[in-house]
Formats: sequence, C-alpha cells, structure tokens
Amino acid sequence: MNCNRFSLVLTRRDMLRVSGAGFGSLALAGLCQNEVHAAGPLTPRQPPFPARAKRVIFLFMHGGPSQMDTFDYKPQLTKDHGKPLPFDKPRVFSAETGNLLGSPWKFAQHGESGAWVSELFPEVAKCVDDLCIINSMCGSNSRHGGALLELHTGSDTFVRPSMGSWITYGLGTENQNLPGYITICPTLTHGGANAYGSAFLPADFQGTPLGNASIPSDQAKIPFIENHEGLSPVVQRQELSFLEQMNRRRLEQTGPDSDLEGRINSFELAYRMQMAAPELQDISSESESTQKAYGLDNEMTRNFGIQCLMARRFAEQGVRFVQATHSYKWDQHGGLKTDLPRNCKEVDQPISALLRDLKSRGMLDETLVLWGGEFGRTPVSQGGENGRDHNPQGYTMWMAGGGVKPGLVYGATDDYSYYAVQNKVHLHDLHATLLHLLGFDHTKLTYRYAGRDFRLTDVHGEVVHDIIA
Repeated sequence: MNCNRFSLVLTRRDMLRVSGAGFGSLALAGLCQNEVHAAGPLTPRQPPFPARAKRVIFLFMHGGPSQMDTFDYKPQLTKDHGKPLPFDKPRVFSAETGNLLGSPWKFAQHGESGAWVSELFPEVAKCVDDLCIINSMCGSNSRHGGALLELHTGSDTFVRPSMGSWITYGLGTENQNLPGYITICPTLTHGGANAYGSAFLPADFQGTPLGNASIPSDQAKIPFIENHEGLSPVVQRQELSFLEQMNRRRLEQTGPDSDLEGRINSFELAYRMQMAAPELQDISSESESTQKAYGLDNEMTRNFGIQCLMARRFAEQGVRFVQATHSYKWDQHGGLKTDLPRNCKEVDQPISALLRDLKSRGMLDETLVLWGGEFGRTPVSQGGENGRDHNPQGYTMWMAGGGVKPGLVYGATDDYSYYAVQNKVHLHDLHATLLHLLGFDHTKLTYRYAGRDFRLTDVHGEVVHDIIA
C-alpha cells in the first residue's frame, strides 16, 4: 500500500468515499500517517560516532552578560579601577568608553574545584563542580544582531540554519508527537526568527516558538494545536486527510517543494500534539517542592523559572534542542549596578534548580546545558562608571553535563578581561565541540544547497578536546 501517492484528479466518488467512511477512513489515515512518518525527516537517527549527549538545553542571556562581574574574576581590574586601560582598545560598537571599571561585587571560590564565582550567582555557585566554565570565548561581531546570529547560526552576515536546526537535521526527534526543536519566549529583535529558523534546510527542522519575549512564560504555549470547539476528532482527521490529499496532489504538479512538504508535516505534527502537548505544558502536575525549587513562588524568579522547568519537561520527553531566553536585559551600557543584580537574581535560582533536577533524574549526563550571551562586556566604563560596552574579544560561557569535564575552568582573558589570551574558543569552535558531543564530525554534517555543501561551522571550527570528559 502506497499512502503517499494520490491521483491528480479527485473525483466526486473519491470525495464521497473519503468524507463518508467515518472511523474506517480515520483508521486508514492513521495507518498511512504512520507509514509516511516512519520515513519522515524527523525520524530518530543515530549519530555516526558515539555520542556523549542526546540533547541540548541552551539558556540564552540576551544582551551580553558582564563576564568580569559574574564568572571571570579579575583582582587586577579592581586594583586599577579608575586608571586608563594600559593597552589599545579594539574597535567597538559605541563611540565613547572611559577608564577601567572594577567589579562592584565580591568574588569567592566555591566547590572542590575552587572556581571563582561572583556573589551575584550564589545558587549557581553551589553547582560549580558540575560546570565547565570557558573564560576565553570570542566572536567576530560587536553588534547585537550580528553577534546573536553568529552564536545561533554560525554566520553574522548571511541567513543560515540555526544550531538547533542542524542538530534536529542530524538526529531527528525522540518523540514523534513533539517538535524536535523548541524555543521558549524567543527574542523578537536582533535577527528575530532567523535565530531559530532552518534557512535552506527543510522547514521541518526549524524551531517551534512558544510565545515570544513580550509574553510572560506562563502564557507561552505551542500555537495552533487545539481542536476547534464542537469539531469531533473523526471529522478533524477527515479534514486533515483531505487537505493532505490536495497538498500532495499539488506537490506532484510542482515537484519537490520543501516548504510545501514542511507544511504537510506541520499539520500532522500539530494533530498529534493535541494529545501530548497540553498535558506536557501544564506544570500544575509538578510537586509544590519542585515548583518552589524553580522559584515559581517568587515574582522575580517565576518567569525564567517556568522556562527552565518547561525546558526540563521537554527534554525529558525527547525534544532534541530546547532554548530558554532571558530577553533582552543584559545590555548594561548604563544602570549596571542596579540592573545586573536584578538580572542575575531572576535567573540564578531557576538555573540552579534545573541543573539539580536534571542530575537527580539521571538526565544531566546525556543533556548538554549551555549558558551565555552573544558577547561579553568591556572592563572600561560607560555611563559614568555605571555601565560597560559590548565586547566580543573575550568573555564567558559555561556548559554542564553532556560529556564535558565538570569542575573545570578553561581558558583565560588578560588581567582586565578584555581579550581572550589563553586557549581561545571561538564560536565556531563551540559549535564544533557541541556537535562532537552529540556524535558528529562538524565537517561532515552538511547539506547541499545552491551548488555547495554547507555546514554549521562553514569552513571554520576546531573541537575543544580539552573540555571533553
């Protein structure tokens, strides 16, 4: 039985047969969909090499967190506060920066690793022995839009598939009733949908947004998966089957069309999600202690706490790539002394709860958690010693679980945290390492488009083997 092929002409008899067959037609449609999906683009696939991680949770701090105020301790910067920078500044986004600005916050060593963490992250500091802190990140762009796209897609100049799309393209999804890639409250600015789009990859691999940055996370739901009130599942199935027949008839006329094929698949996925997604998005089933651990009882931590809890629930159900975005709050050109502590307070407890929750459930070893922004900040001041400028030259991101070495601080910036000077890790290297942990050679996970083979790392990237456990 070939359920993928339909005649070019839908006769009156065909129409009556499809619309009047009732449960028999519904059952046949179900069998056909199983057959179609078995060879579909989101079918789960094994990576070519042994994988350390099965999935990724990306905690994106939109705006650029200040590394020397959070995870990159610089006592020399504090000592030389107010003095001129003793070397040349790079080209930066803003026109005016001042003298050195020491961190207003205290640092202390934590855990058996003795890693330095700012007092702004007291809860994450308790998990420091699970973290692999990279203090030598660097990128190519000092503007939010370009830097954000480079982090998410590997390119700051062209529209390219996002890293979540590449991962889903390579691995498929572990749950046929959920998307392979979900982004919670994504930003509307600095690239917008391009940050989670699939570009020239088939549309099936694009991220599914839950709400956006302007919507509270408790209102962010997967869209368009609720059946119309009063419409029975039988009738809905018949309508979708008829719509698919028309779409596939059109596909036979046009030839290969990834957009149309993606649309066909999206209707079917939405139909299946009606049963799985509403229950999954209902966090009331979580215990009171779990909700409290994520900070859902506190107005300051509730919004990002829900995102982190949902990320765990989606990851637990087999979603390959989940992104939670704390948007757009980390761009402290001014107001550093008031805004940065608030930002850290909003995410500190939820992130700590996520790490502990994953670990207690035995998921952390197979889940790679990534934290960071599109770049860092300058050690020189803006806004009257109350702000910092953009800095892609050297900054901090950290990972946990998923095969990275726990309790490791890797790489270093200079004495003032301006330039990465030891074991530099470019964003291309980060992407190469991420794919390696998922079981891929980043040079071979490619897609042919416009006459050439594209990849996430383009022609760049080296795996950072020193951080792999």
